[in-house]
Amino acid sequence: MKLTDTFLAQLDAEAARTIRALEVVPDRPDWKPHDRSMPLSRLARLVATMPSWISMIVDRDDLDLSGANVDANPRQTSADLIELHNKAVNDARRSLSATNDDLLMMPWRLRLGDRVVSEDPKYVVIRDMFTHLAHHRGQLTVYLRLNETPVPAIYGPSADDPRFL
Repeated sequence: MKLTDTFLAQLDAEAARTIRALEVVPDRPDWKPHDRSMPLSRLARLVATMPSWISMIVDRDDLDLSGANVDANPRQTSADLIELHNKAVNDARRSLSATNDDLLMMPWRLRLGDRVVSEDPKYVVIRDMFTHLAHHRGQLTVYLRLNETPVPAIYGPSADDPRFL
C-alpha cells in the first residue's frame, strides 16, 4: 500500500471524528479553562483547519513561522467551523491524490527565520500532524465537558454518547 493511500484513509476517518466534535462547539468564543489556555473559538478553529497542514506539507518544502500572526479569537459558528474543516480536508485530499511516495520522502523544514527548528521527511510530518490533531481535538472535548456540552463519541463511546464508531 502506498503512503498516500494510507494517509487518505486516515484523513477520512479523522475528518468524520473531528466533525462530531465541531458540531457541538458552544457559542462561548472567549471562554477558556485557564488564563494561559487558548480561547475556545481559537482552539475550535485550529482543530477545524489542521488538515490544511497536509497541503502545506505536500506542496511546500518548509514553513517560516517568524512572521506568523495568529488570529487570536475568531468568532465562528459550528456550521462555519465544519465548512472550514471540509475545505481543509478537500484540499488535503487533493494534494495527497496528486503526489507520490517519492515526494513524501523529501525533507520538510519548520523554520524561525534562518533557524531550522525541525526537519523530517514529509511523510513523518504528515503522520505527526494526525497525532497533533488528535491531541487538540482531545483538548476540545475537555473544553466541551467543562462547558456542560455532551461529548460525542470519537474513537468509542463517551459518557454522553454510547455509540461505538
